[in-house]
Amino acid sequence: MPTVSVIYFSGSGHTTKLAEAVQKGAASVAGVQTNLIAISGDDIVKGRYANDEVFAKLDASDAIIFGSPTFMGGPAAQFKAFADATGPKWYAGAWRDKLAAGFTVSSGPSGDKLSTLHYFFTLAMQLGMIWIGFPETPMNDKGIKPFEQLQRRDGAGGTGGDGRCAQRGGQTDRRIARQARGRIRGQIEEVKFG
Repeated sequence: MPTVSVIYFSGSGHTTKLAEAVQKGAASVAGVQTNLIAISGDDIVKGRYANDEVFAKLDASDAIIFGSPTFMGGPAAQFKAFADATGPKWYAGAWRDKLAAGFTVSSGPSGDKLSTLHYFFTLAMQLGMIWIGFPETPMNDKGIKPFEQLQRRDGAGGTGGDGRCAQRGGQTDRRIARQARGRIRGQIEEVKFG
């Protein structure tokens, strides 16, 4: 049975809402098992992330989806501590050919989310993973609002500064999460059944 794991850090709950939406989409594929894994500050000691149970779940996964808020132009330090702990996975080639995707949230429409998404992409490439991005072109030829296009070019990005995402989910954020999980679902089905 294919397994999709969503691993994320959330500082205020906004990223948790997006993580839950992405996990829900992956779980909607018949026969797919999912793990929703929150990065805990308790697993970071002297700047180093360590949690063998989490790594065992990720090792057993066919797809790993990364999530973090964008803080100061990049992923949160807690996510970065997790990412730095994947060095042994890189060395062993343990995650080679697993599917990878990512999502982020920040308080503003731009908020430098692209830097965080590029960080996730680079991490996936370092680990030999296969990145799932959005297939749209940068032109607005499908009636996509420019704001939404900004939010989802290389992965999924939400805006949570006004509390919408954490409280009830902003309309744009919900649409982006649906599109992200639809894209991820399609790739899971292709790998699983293709």
